[in-house]
Amino acid sequence: MKYLYAGAVLAAALLQSSVQAAADYNIAKGLPPAAQGQSISVLQPFHGDFRILGSKTYSDDEQAKFSPIDYAVSWGLFAEPEIARHISVNQYDRYLNWKMDKVPVPQEQAMMMVSNMHIIPSTPEIAKAIHKVKRGDLVRLKGSLVEVKDKDLVWTSSLTPTDTGDGACEVFRVDSIQWIERVKG
Repeated sequence: MKYLYAGAVLAAALLQSSVQAAADYNIAKGLPPAAQGQSISVLQPFHGDFRILGSKTYSDDEQAKFSPIDYAVSWGLFAEPEIARHISVNQYDRYLNWKMDKVPVPQEQAMMMVSNMHIIPSTPEIAKAIHKVKRGDLVRLKGSLVEVKDKDLVWTSSLTPTDTGDGACEVFRVDSIQWIERVKG
């Protein structure tokens, strides 16, 4: 009898642990925060038309509880298909490196037209839609730049397109996604 009780206690503890782990990932699923100490604060509204240069999904880093995918994007002149197709990207560990053989504008201007965006879905429908983008798609995204808190983690969006390096990415809670152009295939 003692072993049955211990087994039931262990099963209950494992169930509680998996329920808590699921709650930790509510935000990445487009649901409200459910885990103790998690919050999302809006810093400013944000929207634009962005050419998708690449995307990378994440499931096991600390930020995956909020942002299941990063988009490498370009906008403005660099969203033009004949320019965007010449931009190669490498996304890793929530960072983006990009290059072009021949940059058609001064480097400082070019740096303002390519970015890595940490995408946070605002609804379960958006959580599904954000995984459907492909390189070359032109999408209209609307939402907010945010700050995320979770216990010791504070993840704050950049608020300016001119910064580079660590902390220069947008932490973007997406309320709507609309395809303007879709790549065939």
